[in-house]
Amino acid sequence: MVKLRLRRMGAINQPFYRIVVMDSRVSRDGKYIECVGWYDPKPTPSKINIDKDRALYWLGVGAQPSDTVRSLLRKAGILQIRHEQKMEQHKVANSSSQ
Repeated sequence: MVKLRLRRMGAINQPFYRIVVMDSRVSRDGKYIECVGWYDPKPTPSKINIDKDRALYWLGVGAQPSDTVRSLLRKAGILQIRHEQKMEQHKVANSSSQ
């Protein structure tokens, strides 16, 4: 199964995470398919940078986000965009079947 999850980077006591697409069987810091963004929890407020197009693509083809990545996607507004896209597809499917 393909997942969106965090890959830890940075030094001791200075964590920095990349949001990556990887196979669920690979270890946390193992080889990944694609990097779609990063997350820096240290500054206040924390910094999040996500490539919306690539994240939406991977969600569209069935990649499952981890709990933490899901909350980061929600903060970035990407899950709202995905929800709206699904609702549009649902409306189109219903109107064409009638």
